[in-house]
Amino acid sequence: MSEDLVRYRAEFPITEKYAFLSHAAVSPLNTRIVQAVAAHNQLASTEPPMRFLGQVFQLMGDLRQRLATLINAREASEVVLMPNTAMGLNTAAVSLPLRRGDNVLILEGDYPANVYPWQQLAYKGVLTKVVPQHKGGLDLDMLAARIDRHTRVIALSTAMFATGFRNDIEAVGKLCKERGIYFVVDGIQTLGAFPMDVQACNIDFLAAGSQKWMLSAPGAGFLYVRQELLDELEPGAYVGASSVVDAMNYLDYNLTFPASADRFTLGTPNIYGAVALRESVMLLQEVGIERIQRQVLTHVDTLINDLSERGYTFAADPSPAHRSGIVVINNLPDPDAASKRLDEAGVIATVRGGLRFAPHFYNTTEEVLKVGEVLGDKEFLL
Repeated sequence: MSEDLVRYRAEFPITEKYAFLSHAAVSPLNTRIVQAVAAHNQLASTEPPMRFLGQVFQLMGDLRQRLATLINAREASEVVLMPNTAMGLNTAAVSLPLRRGDNVLILEGDYPANVYPWQQLAYKGVLTKVVPQHKGGLDLDMLAARIDRHTRVIALSTAMFATGFRNDIEAVGKLCKERGIYFVVDGIQTLGAFPMDVQACNIDFLAAGSQKWMLSAPGAGFLYVRQELLDELEPGAYVGASSVVDAMNYLDYNLTFPASADRFTLGTPNIYGAVALRESVMLLQEVGIERIQRQVLTHVDTLINDLSERGYTFAADPSPAHRSGIVVINNLPDPDAASKRLDEAGVIATVRGGLRFAPHFYNTTEEVLKVGEVLGDKEFLL
């Protein structure tokens, strides 16, 4: 690990006790977040809120701009803060102009946050169709074969939470553009560890939460909405004081939505979540997403190679083109027992069907290799 990465590693106190390899679940906090939230607490406890409200709005505006840069959105006005990924995906589902007989394609094994919002549309006659997984993820030909003249939406995650398969988002976006289909993406399992370009991928909606690869606190996230799409969207199912053009005029009752993603802002935001997320995004941009991707994939390669030699197999096609930061062992008779042994050795993983590992850029090669050392060659395969 290079000298500057060692310095960044020191900003994650959890490394003093654990080899934390579970960033696909909830990440530990870094010292920047702890200090920034403490500073905000001090301000909020000693000054009248209205005196620093402008400072808070400035911080949130800066966060939106940084998020827009992170995903290569054209404008910060295409990004709105959300409490989590699910709220962003629900916003997409209820806003798209879908009618009885339309259908939405989802992928088998996707996370419920990108399934239930579409199934819920059954009340208005919208059907949800499931595309089978292939080798742990999406096969483009199988997806294309299930598109019909009633298909209006494809909803897909950038990477599969239970297999680690990284889907070809750019290829799906191209297909959607060619067929005139809306493309809605759950980006939580790659954003912060892999580059994202919403323009190159022709994404209409992108939602992501803060607590996984973005290395921030739970309870925050964002939604990207392509600007050209706004005129096609239905009026919001949820509307609050902050959803309108003149949000500070409380008694005008002028229900006119702004020509930006601000129309999806309801009311008082999660200020603490925004403070934390801004610190993490600044950290990610400081290190560099491309560099983070290289580091994560190096760890994944090391883990797969070591565990393969020990007889372990994986839930997803291990070919490099589809590798994410997630590795899932799928031939453990008792993954809970293996997880417990790792935990006793100070290695933190997650059970999601199989045994799931998710290293980030600040982890070391030694931490990654410790997995195989603890699990051994045969004990947990018997």
